[in-house]
Amino acid sequence: MSDKVNLKKRFMNMRSMSPAEKKNAAKEFLIDNMLYILLIAAIVGIAIYDPRFLSLSSIVNIISLSAANLPIALGIAGCIILTGTDLSAGRIVGVTACVAASLLQASGYAGKMFPDLQPLPIAVVLLIVIAIGAVVGFVNGFCTAKFNLHPFIVTLATQLITYGALLIYLMQGTNNGQSISGLDSKYTGFITGSIFKFGDVALPNYVFYALAITVVMWFVWNKTAFGKNMFAVGSNPEAANVSGVNVTRTIILVFVLAGIMYGFTGFIEAARIGSNSASTGLNYELDAIAACVIGGVSFVGGIGKIRGVIMGVVLLRIIFVGLTFLGIDSNLQYVIKGLIILVACAIDMRKYLVRK
Repeated sequence: MSDKVNLKKRFMNMRSMSPAEKKNAAKEFLIDNMLYILLIAAIVGIAIYDPRFLSLSSIVNIISLSAANLPIALGIAGCIILTGTDLSAGRIVGVTACVAASLLQASGYAGKMFPDLQPLPIAVVLLIVIAIGAVVGFVNGFCTAKFNLHPFIVTLATQLITYGALLIYLMQGTNNGQSISGLDSKYTGFITGSIFKFGDVALPNYVFYALAITVVMWFVWNKTAFGKNMFAVGSNPEAANVSGVNVTRTIILVFVLAGIMYGFTGFIEAARIGSNSASTGLNYELDAIAACVIGGVSFVGGIGKIRGVIMGVVLLRIIFVGLTFLGIDSNLQYVIKGLIILVACAIDMRKYLVRK
């Protein structure tokens, strides 16, 4: 409703402007929305180059890849709203994916990491990986809030610690550092199986799990005192503290919630990719951060919406799938990813300076 009111006000203001003011307003609009304009132009160009890009199978693939990356983006978005970030996100996804895979390998698999361990109930493993993510998130939040350290430094440290713990874990049992595969069919069916199809193209179950998580996160952000406190602390922690908000607790809970989201991502990712190793989760945080800034989650703090995160994840995935259709080298995609983050942050900062 508020967005409609704002659009109506802008339209009324445009009508009362002079030609020079209208020209300047149009220029500002183009600059503020340049990233979206370029993305839309890229989508149209790729579709013209290769019509298969907009085929049903391609669209379902984009939806599926977006759903797999959505929980980690929702987690990092909360950290960004606090004017921080989380560099440990990808490694937490990696360690939780490997733990989930090791506990849910098929009983008769020859390369089973723990030969005497029967596959645990799926719900139990999910709780275990969520707990792992929450613990690392608590460490991130506690060090940030209690010791007044910048999240960049804290999460860089926990990234290294988590990666070291993952390497140690992969040496346990009979694994000897090898990738973990041969997952139990009930687990893979639960994640990658399908009960819904678009024509002959199946939509994996984890898409619906991601949607359910998104609904929960929307409710937490918009309908709870914690969500309001998160935005208040991100906007101005001193003012939030004076208003009675427990800033320390809020920061810790934001990072714990982020860790839980990474645990969900790892649980889904383990079954989705099927073979998990030390490289699982590598640079996942870069995609998540890029998606957040594209979706309007601001590093200046206190600004961001769930629908923006969803849009950012989908748009970013469209671009990367499109680059594959264009035959762009995968190594060059890292360059493009970095440029997207840089341009999105520059546009975001410009909006902040204009408002200020």
